[in-house]
Amino acid sequence: MKIAMSPHTAPFRASAVSLPGRLLQLAGGMPTEPAIRNKELGIYVESTWRQYADQVAQCAAALAALGVRRTEVVAILADNGIEWVVADLATQGLGAVACGIYPTNSAEEVAYILEHSRAKVVVVGDQEQADKVIEVRARVPHLEHVVIVDPRGTRNYSEDLIHWSDLMAQGHGTPIDFAASVRGVAADDPAVLIYTSGTTGNPKGAILSHANLSVGADRLVDGLGARREDNILSYLPLCHLAEKVFTELLPLTVGNCVHFGESIDTVQSDLVEVAPTVFLGVPRIWEKMQARVDMGLRRSTRLKNWVHAKALAQGYRILARHEERRYLLRDRIQRFFLDVFVHRALRKRLGLERVRAAICGGASVSPEVLRWFYAIGISIREIYGLTEAGVTHVVPLDARVRIGEVGPEMTGVECRLGDDGEVMLRSQTTFLGYLHDDAATAAMVDDQGWLGSGDIGHIDEHGWLSIVGRKKQIIITSGGKNLSPEAIENALKDSPYIAEAVALGDNRNYVAALIQVDWDATSDWAASQKIAATSFADLAGKTEVRTLIQREIDAANQRLARVEQVRGFALLTKQLHQDDGELTPTQKVKRRAVMEIYHEQIDAIYAKGGRR
Repeated sequence: MKIAMSPHTAPFRASAVSLPGRLLQLAGGMPTEPAIRNKELGIYVESTWRQYADQVAQCAAALAALGVRRTEVVAILADNGIEWVVADLATQGLGAVACGIYPTNSAEEVAYILEHSRAKVVVVGDQEQADKVIEVRARVPHLEHVVIVDPRGTRNYSEDLIHWSDLMAQGHGTPIDFAASVRGVAADDPAVLIYTSGTTGNPKGAILSHANLSVGADRLVDGLGARREDNILSYLPLCHLAEKVFTELLPLTVGNCVHFGESIDTVQSDLVEVAPTVFLGVPRIWEKMQARVDMGLRRSTRLKNWVHAKALAQGYRILARHEERRYLLRDRIQRFFLDVFVHRALRKRLGLERVRAAICGGASVSPEVLRWFYAIGISIREIYGLTEAGVTHVVPLDARVRIGEVGPEMTGVECRLGDDGEVMLRSQTTFLGYLHDDAATAAMVDDQGWLGSGDIGHIDEHGWLSIVGRKKQIIITSGGKNLSPEAIENALKDSPYIAEAVALGDNRNYVAALIQVDWDATSDWAASQKIAATSFADLAGKTEVRTLIQREIDAANQRLARVEQVRGFALLTKQLHQDDGELTPTQKVKRRAVMEIYHEQIDAIYAKGGRR
């Protein structure tokens, strides 16, 4: 089944100072147009803008009846879905503050955020999330109510849980002038509380105002050329600002339809069904797509492999000319035939045949991944931003190709480099500050309004920014060389057999790496070589697998400067996981924690000495 796109109609652009205000504008201006399609039991259930606004108003009435007042916090601990955005916008419309919590967080992490934010109400998705809250309830005295969306499995709980359906029914019977409440929200009032991923300690709560969100939405609509007939698939956690931008900020400005799939695990099948025109993917999503195609080709016929290789090589040649700003008529003709006979069908299998704005954000991505997608006809735009500043850089939708650069600053944004190369930003979207942490806020934003990003960057003669790496993560070798671990790790992860890599070398005389093999690709390769593996640890322990990874590292080293080349490695015998303190909720590696956990393996690498 393919989701039909909304018909092209006269443009309507919401301009209210808050997201709930924009929702009411859309409900009045295009009440019967589709706003949300939520997948339930395999079927997409549609809500119009009027129905969407009615649900938000009902939820707001119910939250007000529970005692939620201005500036108080309502937390949301659930997977993406219509209930998530309804609770979010209802909270904001009351002048209260919405706070998302990653559903992958442990009970301890949930307790920290609920206690630190002093949340009054928490909306949980299901039994699993309710159990986390119940486990720590005694430690969060400010929490008064727990609302559960899907109460299956909780019938015999002694805990007083409010069912979402009952909450909405209560709101339906509670009189409230939601429009008046929304009009009472000021631009500089706090709207959302977003906790950073906490790679180096406890997460900090960044407070964003209504103006931060609405101004950022207007800039992105202009920068991306977002329009009403766009289709968007929401699947990354809505606690993350990047997903919030594409699920709420853009649709609530131009009125396009958002689709909620079943889960992050079904994103590939959901992509094929929705066929979005605008798609946000973190680097790992794009890497997995490429790996999936490569794995399929390894299982395919020699003829298909030959055709794909030839088409890909031609795509790379076209890209090389485009990077030199050479746009030839013959390239357009060749691209047409490549599309007709090879790449259009490939993009369709990926669910990307209608995408016109392919976006990558959230972390650095390998230039080789971007080149591969460009070669098959998908030009991925890298966006750059951070929670404290909003999304402030975007590649314009034009013919320019600058692999590895995130673009010039957007209108209304100032960007410069500090004396040490740190990217400094100043704009209206700069956050209000960290909750309960004035010292951290002062360290982040100086008295002239410049926000230190913590990223080392480079600005070329055309004003285009590229990101070198995190300032605190730069490797300084014993020889005094400053190296970006991200550049080394991305080169290694270009291999379909390497899922994660952690570059080492601080105060050492050469670079090494901890490697986590990709289970799907590596086990598939092992099976093709008739190598039996019963577990991840068993697979990683095979001599043949180590030889395979060494070959992949050697290939990556060819693209790295001599001082960056990896001369030693260890294979991890388990996959890195958030529950083990190795990954953040956004699946970024906690480098410091990983180095502490695997210090024996790291010492063993350097005890052996590196390959020359």
